[in-house]
Formats: sequence, C-alpha cells, structure tokens
Amino acid sequence: MHLDVVDLKEFYTSPLGHVVRRLLGARLRARWTDLDGLDLFGLGYATPYLGAFKDEARTLAALMPAEQGVISWPNPGPRRSVLVEEAELPLLDGAADRLLLVHLVEGTDDLRSLLREVWRVLAPQGRVLVIVPNRRGLWARVETTPFGSGRPYSRSQLSRLLRDASFVPEHWQHALYMPPFNYRFLLKWSLFWERLGLVLWPAFSGVIMVEASKQVYGAVPSKAKRKRAGRFAPVPAGAVAPFQREKASGKS
Repeated sequence: MHLDVVDLKEFYTSPLGHVVRRLLGARLRARWTDLDGLDLFGLGYATPYLGAFKDEARTLAALMPAEQGVISWPNPGPRRSVLVEEAELPLLDGAADRLLLVHLVEGTDDLRSLLREVWRVLAPQGRVLVIVPNRRGLWARVETTPFGSGRPYSRSQLSRLLRDASFVPEHWQHALYMPPFNYRFLLKWSLFWERLGLVLWPAFSGVIMVEASKQVYGAVPSKAKRKRAGRFAPVPAGAVAPFQREKASGKS
C-alpha cells in the first residue's frame, strides 16, 4: 500500500527530508550527468529529485499513482505532475529514455504488472533507476520516514526481481548511513555519516539504488495491453497532459 502524497510531501519539507533529498539527489545526479534531449519520467514520488533536470531533459514529468495521490508540481512553473494508474501508464511503447522509481516498488500491490509497464514504456537503450529501502538498514525499521513503510529489499532480492521482469541490473549504490532521526547534531554531520558508513558498514545503508537496462529480447506486451496504454486518471487543473512520443515520422 502506498503512502499518502501529503505524508510524503511533509517528510521532504522536514530537516531530515532536506538532507535525504540532498544525499540521494547527489548520487542520482552523479549517475545521470547529461540528459540533454532525453525524456525523463519519475514514477512514485520522485519530485524531490526531478527538479535538478528541469533545464536539461527534453520532457520531464512526475507520474503519481492514484493510490498515492497527486500534488501540483513544480511551483511555480508549468505543471508537470500527472495522476496515473501504475499498471496502465499513459505513455507509448518505448517513450521514456530515463525512468526514476522512488517510493513506489516497496508499496505497490501488483509489482509484476508495474514492472511490465515499466519495461513497455522504457526505450530500448533507456535506463531505469530504482530506489528502495534496504532490508538490512535501520531506515527500514523506523516508521517515521517513508523508507520505513512497505516491503524493504536486499540486493539479491532486488536483482532477482528485476531479472525476472526482463531487466539487467548494471550499477549498484548504497546510500543513507546516518540514523533516520530529526536531531540537529546528526543532520549537521550527514556527510560524515555517509562517508563513514561506506567504509565501515557498506551493506547496512538506508536505501539501495540500482540502475538497470531493458532486455530487448524479453517478452513483448500483448496487443490488448498496448491498446490500454493510453488510459489515465483525471488530474487537477493545470497539470500536464500525458506525454506520448511521436512514432517514427521525423517529428520531435
């Protein structure tokens, strides 16, 4: 079950949430250094991390599951948030060059259908980056943060999950070694905790981040499934319309 969007937004406006945004955002930005001309979509609650790419990606949108709810994003600026059914994304086959999944995999009720949709909309040379709570870490045991909700994963579990869905895990990272508490002295030394954890207890991070590619020889979605791909739920006034990449016709 997904967390409510109001709770997620509240966490990321807290001091601890700001630190999490900075630490994970730096890892993400270091991995995706140049998205010029690419189409990037965040699925789940990815808005804290998408803003870094707003002047770079050709298309940028936050796809928020109906069970979670949607917020208007960004503020100010043209709205780029869309309320969607996670098993029927409003994107054409191969429309996404990059997909960021955060606060999603651990809470979905139909993981198989979700990953099939992610496979369908990801371009053949695209990349998906998944962030999930680490089963071994302290963050998965503390319910005062979003990473303490839902099902946490070990690296082997996440690898098996992706491979079964026709993805190839290619790059792994561990992050969030500081204790998950809103204490000023802990927040002040967040970078110290991050460096110390990477050296002393690398497997006990708060989250696992993995970038994966698509196996293009995987099973092709059924025709009926592709016909349903254009459906989407109503969104608040001002939100962006669902993006659909033009078929090969020379249009941009």
